[in-house]
Amino acid sequence: MTLNEIMAELEAKGSESIKSILLKHGLKEPLFGVKVEFLKVIEKQIKKDYALALELYATKNADAMYLAGLIADDEKMTKQDLNTWAQQAVSTNIASYTVPWVAAGSPFGFELALKWIDDKEEHVAVVGWATVAGLVSIKPDGELDLNTLRILLKRVTANIHQARNQEKQAMNGFLISVGSYVPSLSHEAIAAAQLVGTLTIDKNGTACKVPLAADYIKKATDKGSLSKKKKKLKC
Repeated sequence: MTLNEIMAELEAKGSESIKSILLKHGLKEPLFGVKVEFLKVIEKQIKKDYALALELYATKNADAMYLAGLIADDEKMTKQDLNTWAQQAVSTNIASYTVPWVAAGSPFGFELALKWIDDKEEHVAVVGWATVAGLVSIKPDGELDLNTLRILLKRVTANIHQARNQEKQAMNGFLISVGSYVPSLSHEAIAAAQLVGTLTIDKNGTACKVPLAADYIKKATDKGSLSKKKKKLKC
């Protein structure tokens, strides 16, 4: 499939009602309002295509950008590719999921994430925190930099309540991920989560709730799922 063929299909599958919902959840124009289930259909047809993924993402259409992440060949992504994607990830789903998924699957995810979390642009910082959260959920503990993760836990505890809106959510997701997937740090993550307590995050009138990190980690422990790494991030 070519870029033009895909864009035509996306436009045909767009829905004004879905678009309205997505805009309330922080997606930005342009977008058609395509359900993820349809994007998955196209993904199955294409599988991986590095060049086409770059073309789709460059349209800056939120639907096409999400699809780009699904078909990206993560290991072929360069640092320049990933930095460009992070800078352009202005829609919440792209910053929280698409780019972190691809970055975590690349050779440069952790290195870049540590830079992104310091970025002055909120969406780039979100990409950074979500990338680290993704990495700890899929990488064996032996491949993780535990000392740096400890430093980040302390940073979250000290700064999360003063952080920007979506940045708070990403930092909270990092807490949950470390506590749920890194057994040697779970007690430290729970202690940090208890210090953080309840977060106030503007959800733009949607029904989405902010998970209490300490409770979420405890549920993972009670279910016996602590340390069971994910097979993949993309969905």
